[in-house]
Amino acid sequence: MTQTRTETVPLTDGRELTVTVAEPENSVRGGLVLLHGRRGVVDQLRELAVGLAAEGWLVAAPHLDGDQSRPDGGTGDRLLADTDAACVWLVDRGVRDDQLGLLGFGAGGTAALRVASQRSLGAVVSVAPDAVTLPDEDDGRTLVDLVSELSCPWLALYGSDDESDQGLVRLRDAADSASSVANVVTYPESEHRFDQDGVAASEAWQRTLTWFDAHLR
Repeated sequence: MTQTRTETVPLTDGRELTVTVAEPENSVRGGLVLLHGRRGVVDQLRELAVGLAAEGWLVAAPHLDGDQSRPDGGTGDRLLADTDAACVWLVDRGVRDDQLGLLGFGAGGTAALRVASQRSLGAVVSVAPDAVTLPDEDDGRTLVDLVSELSCPWLALYGSDDESDQGLVRLRDAADSASSVANVVTYPESEHRFDQDGVAASEAWQRTLTWFDAHLR
């Protein structure tokens, strides 16, 4: 059975980045960078990495070192550097650039969209990204603003109680007019996260797998 392990990756700024990885037992269909929420790399995230590896994805989850009180983890340039390093780790193991995807949850989902607005990736999924209409402390942009800057396919998954209806309407409108393929999906049940039981969670998991399968070829 696939198990996660940790590796240490040296960075150009002199830091060392800890990365939790999960490898498929058979052929690799592509690589996914997995961004954690405010709780860090917890057991649920490791279980998710194992589940993605079972579907054929090589997974790298960087241990982000930011201000977890902020909606996006407060990582700024460090977020980009850590995500870039995880992508390089995947490429060094044979993953093509067009087979690189990004998946994040909560604060990690917010961070995933911020990365996607500044990097060209094959596909991105944000599960319940925080603070749709809250301006970023560094650049003042909201998630609604960032959607118009996307250069890669982006999928957002929300439960009905994750954000205010007004915020989600604005985010969905921005996705509808984005130059890249973008979709905001809201489930009537709140149990839409992959580590929860229920029809919505199962459907969200399948939708995520389909999104990556469709765009990372």
